Amino acid sequence: MNKHIAVDIGASSGRLVVGTLQEGKLSLEEIHRFSNGFKERGGSCFWDIDYLLDQIIVGLRQAKALGITECTLGIDTWAVDYVLLDAAGSRIQEVYAYRDRRTEGVMEEVAAILPPDTVYAKTGIQQLTFNTLYQLYAHDRKELAQADQILLVPDYLYYRLGGRKINEVTNASTTQLLNLQTGDFDSGLLSFLHLRREQFAPLTAPGESLGFVQDSLVRQYDLPRCQLICVATHDTASAVLGVPVQKGRSAAYISSGTWSLLGVELDQPINNPQAMAANYTNEWGAYGTYRFLKNIMGLWLIQEVRRLDGERYSFAGLARLAGEAEGFRSLIPCNATRFLNPGNMIEEIRSACAESGQPVPETPGQLARCIFDSLALSYRSYLQELEELTGTAVEVLQIVGGGANNGLLCQLTADVAGREVLAGPTESTALGNLAVQLIHAGSVANISEARAIIGNSFPMASYTPRPVPQLEELLDRWEALHHH
Repeated sequence: MNKHIAVDIGASSGRLVVGTLQEGKLSLEEIHRFSNGFKERGGSCFWDIDYLLDQIIVGLRQAKALGITECTLGIDTWAVDYVLLDAAGSRIQEVYAYRDRRTEGVMEEVAAILPPDTVYAKTGIQQLTFNTLYQLYAHDRKELAQADQILLVPDYLYYRLGGRKINEVTNASTTQLLNLQTGDFDSGLLSFLHLRREQFAPLTAPGESLGFVQDSLVRQYDLPRCQLICVATHDTASAVLGVPVQKGRSAAYISSGTWSLLGVELDQPINNPQAMAANYTNEWGAYGTYRFLKNIMGLWLIQEVRRLDGERYSFAGLARLAGEAEGFRSLIPCNATRFLNPGNMIEEIRSACAESGQPVPETPGQLARCIFDSLALSYRSYLQELEELTGTAVEVLQIVGGGANNGLLCQLTADVAGREVLAGPTESTALGNLAVQLIHAGSVANISEARAIIGNSFPMASYTPRPVPQLEELLDRWEALHHH
């Protein structure tokens, strides 16, 4: 099978992309795109999981219409959210979205019973209010007891297509329930949640075949004959697989989308007290690696501003307006909990600026510039932390994902971080998804070869640092803001 399809679903949109490898070059063709987003009902936030499954089928029908009769298929989505199944394999409830407010205060409640340093020593996963551990703690106990299986979102989509239940490791690690020593779900943490190991499926690593899309679906919808390949189902894990390697230069990555994930790929986790204090995470990667990284609020901030502004401007339009606005006029601590899911992001940003005695951003351009300046300064701070924790100086910062298209943010990051920024490829998540399929198919020997092909197939833009006027004064302001 020389046709490979990546299903790549993020928090705001999803798509099906066909990858073709010819003469050492990988090309992509997007065949179906759809919107995504959680809905609020009865004061709770839920994903429409059936809609996502329907959209995968729509995309596969489109593949068939384009003449693809056989293919492999890999699925990646966001992390931490789960689906409960009964013994018959039917969904027990709606799928909660990680921004749901039911976990407010839960992290602190759990910490009073279960010391956070104990959990971090076991799992190496950072404390985030929406980690699956806290979501499950907040979940109705009776409903959890009824669950025969607990699958994460991409595991469930694979199950509905092919019938096999798995917990794929890169996504399972984000639950904060996997033990780094045993390589399995931690029995103590499960028992704390009143859960049993058999309520989770077997852990499955990227590269394994999961069989084929069920005949009944193929016949009903006239789909291609489609072999399901377990890829790195956490979209960040796939995005990191899609980062071209910098030979001879030490590099860190930022996978820039709804979230910005800044980190490095390691062979061993760093789960010491210093890493815990800095709130770095050790998510499992494909092929025996770990993603040592920091979660930063990311482009969610601008997505919300754009939505509340009635989508008058495109993202490129907002970046242009930001470029025309005064730089470093107003700043916000992007990772503050208040920005996770406020009722109104625009008002939240304005309030934060007013409270800290800064000029209040009024226009869309000023709001966008406040966000981009703040993100660039966040990247600088966390990059310095990363260097201290790993003991390795970073020479080049590689930005992949949607944020690689934002030339202003890339240049600001280069300026304040004082390093070269390489931007691209934008499609790193789909590329990492496809890389695993190509390795499984035997078309590519290993991930190093896949990354070399990606580097040769897609252009990258380079941003070199320019001087920032009164940088020391700016950094003092930034520091003061975090202690406000």
